[in-house]
Amino acid sequence: PLLQTPMKKTNALIAQMGVTFLNAYVPSALCCPSRASILTGKYPHNHHVVNNTLEGNCSSKSWQKIQEPNTFPALLKSMCGYQTFFAGKYLNEEKNSKYYNYTLSVNGKARRHGENYSVDYLTDVLANMSLDFLEYKSNFEPFFMMISTPAPHSPWTAAPQYKNSFQNVSAPRNSNFNIHGKNKHWLIRQAKTPMTNSSIQFLDDAYRKRWQTLLSVDDLVEKLVKKLENHGELDNTYIFYTSDNGFHTGQFSLPIDKRQLYEFDIKVPLLVRGPGIKPNQTNKMLVANIDLGPTILDIAGYDLNKTQMDGMSLLPLLRGDKNVTWRSDFLVEYQGEGYNGSDPTCPGLGPGVTHCFPDCVCEDSYNNTYACVRTMSTSWDLQYCEFDDREVFVEVYNLTADPHQINNIAKTIDQEILEKMNYRLMMLQSCSGATCRTPGVFDPGYRFDPRLMFSNHGIRARRFSTRSLSSI
Repeated sequence: PLLQTPMKKTNALIAQMGVTFLNAYVPSALCCPSRASILTGKYPHNHHVVNNTLEGNCSSKSWQKIQEPNTFPALLKSMCGYQTFFAGKYLNEEKNSKYYNYTLSVNGKARRHGENYSVDYLTDVLANMSLDFLEYKSNFEPFFMMISTPAPHSPWTAAPQYKNSFQNVSAPRNSNFNIHGKNKHWLIRQAKTPMTNSSIQFLDDAYRKRWQTLLSVDDLVEKLVKKLENHGELDNTYIFYTSDNGFHTGQFSLPIDKRQLYEFDIKVPLLVRGPGIKPNQTNKMLVANIDLGPTILDIAGYDLNKTQMDGMSLLPLLRGDKNVTWRSDFLVEYQGEGYNGSDPTCPGLGPGVTHCFPDCVCEDSYNNTYACVRTMSTSWDLQYCEFDDREVFVEVYNLTADPHQINNIAKTIDQEILEKMNYRLMMLQSCSGATCRTPGVFDPGYRFDPRLMFSNHGIRARRFSTRSLSSI
């Protein structure tokens, strides 16, 4: 998957030296809830971070008090004797999605940075701080480090040596590019098709600049691997490379953002190298970022039964164990954001929407609130989604026949399958810990009780609070 990206060094140093997971996903395609899932090993309904707002529990006092002590890095430090290090964007309370003119919190002390590339460019600053940690850490205790570069987040400021890279690169023109999203949730239907030339130029420029910023991330990976190699620690170190969400550039005429339920927003890279992992492997198992915490704790020898994590340890897959029992589905969930008043850039749209740029095409709203089951088995490759809106809108996709999710088959799919997916969604929305890992719809041992079905797909009766606005 990385061969078509700018990350050539990362591909050579991690993917080709380890395993590439071809079906890696996030349970929520947005920064704060996704990062919270990485740290806690939990679905959003269990760590309670539902979007990027303080109201949505992002970086709240409650999160810090209840969830943070049980994150896997905290457990590594307190229970496993690890030296721990973090550099970069933590949760969205720390506004670090800038490349110059920012303030870092360095062990609780503010450090101001300006706009001099040689000392202030954030990706390089994070690389140098990470190298310092490796240089000066104790050699008598195991270590864990997590580097979270804002790149390729906006404002997409490339390092000066990379500003002219990829001049011929543009956003992919897949079959769902710049088309009307018919039979989809109203937020997709409101996008303007065809997009204006200025919108297409804007998203192509954004795509190109994102690639440019990733060249510095690629350099960071190379520096860290070389440092570990020079210290004689590379062969005894696991290295994970992933992202907190995907990104769309023009699919269904949505210019640029994330937070939608489709593959382009929920699918992410996941590359791992380390002891016992054979080089140049691929794995098609369905994995999610809630698996990272359990995996790393498992590597450290911590008893996963002592946690309330929803994910599964990837260690058996990394080792290439045979006959591993694995999941066939997982949950995707998101609670939409929107202005209480009108979006200041598009006052004619009324309240309840946000991120309406360019051309007043909105990327989010209060009732862009949904939950999905993503199922992948030998017989089915499906996604079933329900929205918490006045329509109680349902979207279903057969990704075997329709990998770009153009045709919503909610009204034509076999009713029994629809009911089973609805029931499975209900179960996953209330799962916790081990109950999140029970057999999926198409697995042996799956139990389906139609007596427990809700009429009209009843998402309102289950998990989400209804926040539909009269203008939406």
